[in-house]
Amino acid sequence: MERTTQVIGQSSSFLDALERASRAAALDRPVLVIGERGTGKELVAERLHRLSPRWDQPLVIMNCAALPETLIEAELFGHEAGAFTGATKARAGRFEEADRGTLFLDELGTLSMGAQERLLRAVEYGEVTRIGSSRPLQVDVRIVAATNEHLPEKVERNEFRADLLDRLSFEVVTLPPLRARRSDIPVLADFFGRRMAAELGWESWSGFGPAALDAMLEYRWPGNVRELRNVVERAVYRWDLTDPIDVIEFDPFASPYRPGSTASASQPAPAVAAPPEAVNDAAPDDGDASSDFKTRVARFEKELLTRALSENRFNQRATADALGLSYDQLRHALRRHDLIGAVA
Repeated sequence: MERTTQVIGQSSSFLDALERASRAAALDRPVLVIGERGTGKELVAERLHRLSPRWDQPLVIMNCAALPETLIEAELFGHEAGAFTGATKARAGRFEEADRGTLFLDELGTLSMGAQERLLRAVEYGEVTRIGSSRPLQVDVRIVAATNEHLPEKVERNEFRADLLDRLSFEVVTLPPLRARRSDIPVLADFFGRRMAAELGWESWSGFGPAALDAMLEYRWPGNVRELRNVVERAVYRWDLTDPIDVIEFDPFASPYRPGSTASASQPAPAVAAPPEAVNDAAPDDGDASSDFKTRVARFEKELLTRALSENRFNQRATADALGLSYDQLRHALRRHDLIGAVA
């Protein structure tokens, strides 16, 4: 399985998690990888496999949330011909495919209780039985599982088997979210930026300007590294200048024309949506140095912010909602245009 994304990071919290995974790789025991979406759980699972004695055997990946509950068991354990409607021929399950290798179960917390019971037997005894068969098959599989849920709480709510959790949690590797590893943000941004610049055929890479770096460091990154990669690659391909990139858009859906909710659709559009100079882009400017594109955009943005603040009585959260921004995005925009003093 070839990767275009590498495990990159220098923060102590991230390196500690990688070290724990590396130490566990050599042991033929189950490992549970915990982390928010986009933190790199699948990359850590691959690391566990590549550093294990099973490195030259199959690494089979199954996303437990990608299939309906009725097909999960057939996917995991296989089925015989005629076992159910549509089963025209026998099929090996993921356990058989991963024999002597590693089976990575992503989104483990979505498994039904019935599938959990059969999974427990497979993990405990190394036996799987195809649906429609009475003959168990012996398999030698190492389990690596991942979830973004707190499984002990699911156990307390009787939504996850306690005995299965005990069996799978020989070692637990918890990946820190990107907001807890700020020092990695410039490193990751530079890596993804250089890679995208190379893909676009750029001869040189100028990096990111201070405003862009500040914005990325202040942002919360709910989608973690995956979101950072998308934001950076989008910023690079939209940038046509040789200067360092200084414009970052976190929300690709941000637009004054995006569809609103039913409640907002019944209200008139705010007056801040269309300052006079934005209506007629073809109107000639005064011809001085301020007429370049970036300066005009900055002037438009500042006027938009000033007017929105005034109409919302300088309430920042109300202003952010009116403009379709998060509170953090609005604060960054106010700082960029020296408007913080106006709302302090």
